[in-house]
Amino acid sequence: MTDKPQQKARILIIEDEAMIAFAIEQTLLADGFEIAGIAARLPAALTLIDGCAFDAAILDTNLAGVSAGPAAAALKSSGRPFIIASGYPPSQQPEVFRGAPCIQKPYPPKRLLELLREILPLARA
Repeated sequence: MTDKPQQKARILIIEDEAMIAFAIEQTLLADGFEIAGIAARLPAALTLIDGCAFDAAILDTNLAGVSAGPAAAALKSSGRPFIIASGYPPSQQPEVFRGAPCIQKPYPPKRLLELLREILPLARA
């Protein structure tokens, strides 16, 4: 028996650092997830949140110096679960990011996968 997802869950990655986004993508693909899309800037993130099919998202709080708060608000209003992946501790993040599981950079890939498995049942509820 494996602890990998039974169905290929589609994950949206919102991360402005190309190497980090690539590392997340490779980690997810190796573990059986599908990538719904990758956005490095807020306008692209909002477009993907509104227009693509995904089960959960991984969201950096700062996209090239711009707060990803509007993306967090859009994710919340869509009802889709997401993880905050940030260099800032939760106590230093604006209110719009609160309530979502948070993982502080740098983080072990295994912990990111664990958090995804914790929130994915929320996407299917």
